[in-house]
Amino acid sequence: MRHLIDPLDFSQEEITSLLDLADRIRSDPAAYQDVAAHKKLATLFYEPSTRTRLSFEAAMLNLGGHVLGFPSETVSSASKGESVADTIRVVSCYADIVAMRHPKEGAPFRASRYSRIPVINAGDGGHQHPTQTMTDLMTIRTRMGRLDNLTIGLCGDLKFGRTVHSLIKTMARCKNIRFVLISPEELRVPDYIIKDVLEANGIEYRETRSLEESMPELDILYMTRVQKERFFNEEDYIRLKNSYILTSEKMALAKPEMAVLHPLPRVNEIALDVDNDPRAAYFEQVQNGVYIRMALIMTLLGLADPKAPKEGN
Repeated sequence: MRHLIDPLDFSQEEITSLLDLADRIRSDPAAYQDVAAHKKLATLFYEPSTRTRLSFEAAMLNLGGHVLGFPSETVSSASKGESVADTIRVVSCYADIVAMRHPKEGAPFRASRYSRIPVINAGDGGHQHPTQTMTDLMTIRTRMGRLDNLTIGLCGDLKFGRTVHSLIKTMARCKNIRFVLISPEELRVPDYIIKDVLEANGIEYRETRSLEESMPELDILYMTRVQKERFFNEEDYIRLKNSYILTSEKMALAKPEMAVLHPLPRVNEIALDVDNDPRAAYFEQVQNGVYIRMALIMTLLGLADPKAPKEGN
């Protein structure tokens, strides 16, 4: 039995296989509509979510399976003091696979140690968000035709942004990747990411405060919101929340083929008129997220792929 807690739990070859499966699902969704018949997914979400929770639920339903779970810890036994370990033991009696989001870093990993079914980390605090990373990879590969030889700009909240941390860790394994890290000083990438991932692997990177100066060199621009829920001091949030706003004027500085990604939700860091730019890929990410989660559920449950290439082809 396998879990997905960290994006590096899958090898590069396994990630490629997952992306290939997601592509096949996207090409012919109807072929997969009964693949997970009689299987049940439990969504254990201890903090609010729209896209990730609904994406997991849509993925399981699209595969012909069933969904149960809770959207907030306030409507679960966690509000009575039940531990993550006990919750996962109980849920293991009801479901075949679990997607867990939790505000505390490491909670999904702890759950996996006590679970009798596969656990998927759907986001743990400011730590990791591996399924969003797989979604990002699918979108980048679709848009650019490759995952190597890219200059990737990450902009906004790089300190608390779990999607940013996961993407850096995963893309650092690709060839000839360069990162441009765009943030205010207070929200820069944590030192452990710089030292243990970028510098340890000899990955080229540059830290800057200017989005405008960085635009012409980017192949991918990954925008993030400043996350109010991660701040202890509201004054700090108010001071930093409008640090970067992507506008059509700034888009005019970028390459014609650059792609703009965003894990959503956005607040005001991308102006609405940018949505009409063909380089805006963030709503495409939303649809890709369903395909990726369908592929992941199939992979972790060992379900047969009806469209798998035949040997020798």
